[in-house]
Amino acid sequence: MYDVLVAAALSFGVIFVAELGDKSQLMALTFATRHRAVPVLVGITIATSVVHLVSVAVGHGLGAALPTGWIALIAAVAFLGFGAWTLRGDALTAEEHAKATRVTRSAVVAASTAFFLAELGDKTMLATITLATQHGWFGVWLGSTLGMVVADAIAIVIGRQLGRRLPERTIRYGAAGLFGLFGIWLAVDAVSQLTGEPVAALLDHHAAGWGALALALAGIVLGVLTRRRLVTRPSRVGVATWWVRVLSAAAVVLGLAAPLLVATDVIEPISLFSDPGVAAAGAGAFLGGCALWRAAIASYAAHATPPERGPRLSTVGLHARVRHPGMTGIVVATWGLLLMVPTVLGVLAMVLIVVAVQVQARAIREPRLAAAHGAAYADYVLRTGRFLPRLRTAETPPGLGERVRVG
Repeated sequence: MYDVLVAAALSFGVIFVAELGDKSQLMALTFATRHRAVPVLVGITIATSVVHLVSVAVGHGLGAALPTGWIALIAAVAFLGFGAWTLRGDALTAEEHAKATRVTRSAVVAASTAFFLAELGDKTMLATITLATQHGWFGVWLGSTLGMVVADAIAIVIGRQLGRRLPERTIRYGAAGLFGLFGIWLAVDAVSQLTGEPVAALLDHHAAGWGALALALAGIVLGVLTRRRLVTRPSRVGVATWWVRVLSAAAVVLGLAAPLLVATDVIEPISLFSDPGVAAAGAGAFLGGCALWRAAIASYAAHATPPERGPRLSTVGLHARVRHPGMTGIVVATWGLLLMVPTVLGVLAMVLIVVAVQVQARAIREPRLAAAHGAAYADYVLRTGRFLPRLRTAETPPGLGERVRVG
């Protein structure tokens, strides 16, 4: 009974996350605009029960034929793929939208038929098959069915209100992140089963070095791709912008050199912090920092208000309490790499990044925003922190209306 409950709870969580922003939720919303909620939910339940029953049958057969270690590894790759699928987004085709909006005599028949056809080959079906390779079929079937029905019920009941308060992109990123966590968890379990040793025994400084190097390179590629879409100004030698670029370039060189030298045994990490748990925490901090940086860019692009001339100003979303959340993300990501591979070179890279971020914020970004937005930016400065949320709102000093403070 305990195994059934565990399988049901895990399947419920995975499928619930998979349904967030999925086309099934979009179909549920569309059906609910033409029919009462209860018949629609009955149709969804019937279709889901049948599709997931087929899925667990397939998954159970695979689970009995393959070794558990390889099953866990395949499942890890599958869930990471589901995360990428979720990031890509989902939408109704014209045919699916027509089925959802067509008025029929029976809402139950219409909903069950449309959802059955929509779910065949969908990522929720594939996720159910993956879960069934490792857990009991009944628990997976029960949990996956309930997870999908509850997610679609939420879409029907509060989907419109939630959509007004929480952007669809935020929901999609959150669901993709949870899929990634499931994938990493399964990958760790797979490595442990295939090697016969606990993962902690395999995470020495060599693995941490190569891992940190791979993450750093991925972060640099992401930064370059993002920078191509941003408008940059040419820099003169000696001005603040030029110094920011020099400091950042030096930090990148040191940040790449540190994990490479540790991985190849040229230098040793600082023994006080050289621990698998610390390295894992560092990887999490790096990923969290990159996510914060990317989310800050997306928030700025979505909410920034352009002035007549000069840089745009965003005061909502991630920028509602913090003026430079993207820069905070960069510092957190660098700190994460330092935790993964604690070296003197990493400490120097961290110092250079902090200095570059401070110069970028204090000497470049904030003076330009103050000049472009005047009193509006002055008021924004008083209620926000530069890199972290302000604990309390500052009082307006005399004469602030005439002079704008950016510190």
